[in-house]
Amino acid sequence: MELSNTGFPDDELRQEQEFIDGLYAHVDALRGDTEASVTDALGQGNTPMQARLERDILVAERSGLLAALNAVDGSLCFGRIDFTSGTTHHIGRIGLRTEDADRTPILIDWRADVARPFYLATGHTPMGLRRRRHIGTEGRRVTDLHDEILDLGDQERTGHEDPTGDAVLLAALNSARTGRMSDIVQTIQAEQDEIIRAPHRGVLVVEGGPGTGKTAVALHRAAYLLYEHRELLAKRAVLIVGPNPAFLGYIGEVLPSLGETGVLLATVGELFPGVKATATDSRAAAAVKGRAAMADVLADVVRDWQALPDPVIAIEHDREILMLDDGLVKVAREKTRAARLPHNVAREHFEGHILNTLTDMVAERIGTDPFDGTNLLDPSDITQIRDELAENPEVWAAIDQLWPRLTPQRLVADFLADPVGYLPDEDAAAIRRPVSRGWTVADVPLLDEAAELLGVDERLARARAERERESQVAYAQGVLDVSYASRTYEFDDKDEEDSEVLSAHDIIDAERFAERQEEDDHRSAAERAAADRTWAFGHIIVDEAQELSPMAWRLLMRRSPTRSMTLVGDPAQTAEAAGVGSWQQILQPYVQDRWEHARLGVNYRTPAEIMELAAAVVRASDPGFEPPSSVRSTGVRPWVRATDDLPGAVAEAVKELTPAEGRLAVIAPRHLHRRLAARLDGVTAGAEPDLTHPVVLLDPRQSKGLEFDSVLVVEPGLYGTSDLYVALTRATQRLGVLHTGRLPKALVTT
Repeated sequence: MELSNTGFPDDELRQEQEFIDGLYAHVDALRGDTEASVTDALGQGNTPMQARLERDILVAERSGLLAALNAVDGSLCFGRIDFTSGTTHHIGRIGLRTEDADRTPILIDWRADVARPFYLATGHTPMGLRRRRHIGTEGRRVTDLHDEILDLGDQERTGHEDPTGDAVLLAALNSARTGRMSDIVQTIQAEQDEIIRAPHRGVLVVEGGPGTGKTAVALHRAAYLLYEHRELLAKRAVLIVGPNPAFLGYIGEVLPSLGETGVLLATVGELFPGVKATATDSRAAAAVKGRAAMADVLADVVRDWQALPDPVIAIEHDREILMLDDGLVKVAREKTRAARLPHNVAREHFEGHILNTLTDMVAERIGTDPFDGTNLLDPSDITQIRDELAENPEVWAAIDQLWPRLTPQRLVADFLADPVGYLPDEDAAAIRRPVSRGWTVADVPLLDEAAELLGVDERLARARAERERESQVAYAQGVLDVSYASRTYEFDDKDEEDSEVLSAHDIIDAERFAERQEEDDHRSAAERAAADRTWAFGHIIVDEAQELSPMAWRLLMRRSPTRSMTLVGDPAQTAEAAGVGSWQQILQPYVQDRWEHARLGVNYRTPAEIMELAAAVVRASDPGFEPPSSVRSTGVRPWVRATDDLPGAVAEAVKELTPAEGRLAVIAPRHLHRRLAARLDGVTAGAEPDLTHPVVLLDPRQSKGLEFDSVLVVEPGLYGTSDLYVALTRATQRLGVLHTGRLPKALVTT
C-alpha cells in the first residue's frame, strides 16, 4: 500500500488505483472483442457488394478502435474533475463507456466539452469545480496525485494539494527529453486550449516564438478536429506537413498517444506520389524554383512542347504523300488551345483536328469532280478515309512529334537540364542540373505544377483497366473450363439425380467469377491519400509554415480546395531563401483577408537565461524584437568559449553537457559534420538522425521544431540570424557555444 506524505495509509491513491485497474480490465475486454470482430469480418470471404461494403466499414472502424486502444495503453487516464454538485469525471486520452444499454461514460475524452474545466478553470473562475486532480502513472500503476483546490468549501483535504497548481507543468518542462515529442494533454494551458478548440472552417494562423508549444498545439488541434468532425475527416483525412524527416520522426508518436492513427505526416518533398526528394539544392536554386513566377515559366515550357513542323512533315498514305505544313498545324494547335484543357487531355482534340485535316486532303485528291470542283464522296466515304488514316503509324508518329504525351517527370527534368531562354541567365545557371542526381524538395512543387498543366489522358487509364479486366476474365474462364473438364458423369453407376450435381461453371460466369476475386482495399484514408496526388484533404496543418515557398503553397492549396487549414510558425525564424515569412503574402492570393490569427506568447521550453541570449541575437538587427516570455529560470547561464582545436573542444564540451538522462544536440554547419563526428563516439547524424540517441549531430535547419536537454552550438558566426536564433533556443536546461572565428556581436560579452 502506498503511503502519503503524512505517513498514513493513502486512501486516495488506493481508490484511484482501483479505478485504473477497473478501467484497464474494461479496455482489455474491449480489445479482445474488437480483435475477434475484425477477424470474423475479414473471414467472411466472398459476399454480395452491399454486405462487402458494410464489412469494410466495420473493419475500418474496429481496426481504428483497436489501434487507439493499443496506442494509449500505458497512459490512458491522467486526471479527474470534481464538481461542487458532487459529480466526478475521470479524464483520459480517449473516451470509454459501459457496454450496457445506458452507455454510461467511464472515462471522459479530453476533447469533450465536459472536460474543458480541467484546462480552463481557475480559482477566480472555477467553472463549477471544487477540485482538479492530476493523476501520475507509470504503465498501469498510479504513482502520484496533484490536487488543485478551486472551491473545496467544507470538504476534507486529501494531503495531495498543490498550492501553486504548477507542479505538474513544471515537472513536465523539467523532465528529461527522450528524442520524441510527448503529448501535452495533461498540461494544456488556457491560451493553447482556445486554439486547439477553435472552429474548424477556414484558415487559422498560429504564431509563436520558440518554446511556446505551437507544434504541440497544432497536433492536439488535429486530434480535436478528428474528434469533433469524425465522419468528415475520417473520409478525407488530415495532412500534417513538417519541415524535414527528422521533425516528422520527432512528432510521430504524439497523435497515436491521443488515440489518433489515421493522419498523414509528410514533408513537402514527399507530396508527389512516386517521388522522394533525396538531393539538395543550393540556396540560390531553391529560391529560384520557389518563386511564384515558376508557374508561368512551366506553362511556357508546356506550350513549347506543342510544336509546329519545321518546315513540313511528310506522311505516306496509300502510296501518296500528305504534307502537314506550318499553317495547317498552327490552325489545329490554336483550335486545341482554345479548349483550355491540360496538355495531355487536350491531345485528343489535337488528334481530331489533325485527322480531319488529313482526311480533307485525301478527300480532295480522290473525290473532287474535275469538271465542277464538287466533292463526290458521301459521308460514309469520308468516315472510311478517316478510319484508314487513324490506322496509319506515320500519322501517329507525326502527332507524337507535334503534341507528345508528357509526364511531369519528363517535363521538369528536361527543363532543369536546359532552362536557358526561360529565365535570366543567372537564374538558369543556378538551377541547371541533371535530375539523374535525384529530385530535391524544391523540385516537388514544380512536378506538381507540371502535373496540373499536363493532366491525365484518361483514355490510356481506361485502356489499361480494360486490358487488366479482360486478363482477369480470361483467367477466370480458364479456371471454369478446368472445372468443367474435370467433371465426370458415370451414368452407369449413378442415377440421374446424382448426375445433375451443379458445378462452379453452372452457377457463375467468368465475369462474375473475376469480380469475386478482386482484392478489397482496406487501406486507411491517409494511406490512400498518400498515393493520390489529387486527394483533397479534410484539413491541413503546416508546421514552420513561414519557410514554404510560393510554389509549395500552390501545391498545398490544391490539396485543400475548402481552404480548411491551420498554419503554424514564427516569421522571426524564417531561414529558407524561398520562404515567404509573411502571413499576408502567403494567404492573400488564396483567401485574401479571410483568415484568423492567434498568437502564443509564453515560452514553456527555453529558460529565461537562454532566451535572453537568443533574443539579443535578433535585436542586433531588429531592436524592437520582443521574444516570448519564459515561465521558468534554471539559474544556469549559457557559456561562450573560443578554441583553436574545434573537434577536440567539441568532444570535451559534449562530455560536460551530456545529461545523465535526456538528450544533447550538437548543432553545427553541415560542412563540419564529418570532422566532428570522427571525435564523437556513437553520435548519430545524417538526413534522418536517431533523435532517441543520447547525442545527435544536426545542422541548424534540422534542429527546427526540436528540443533537447542540452545544446552545443558550434561556429555561430557561420549562421544567419534566423538559423542562430533557432539553434540557441532548442535547449530546455543548458546551452554552450564554441567558436574559432568571428563571433556575432550579441554573443561577444557573454
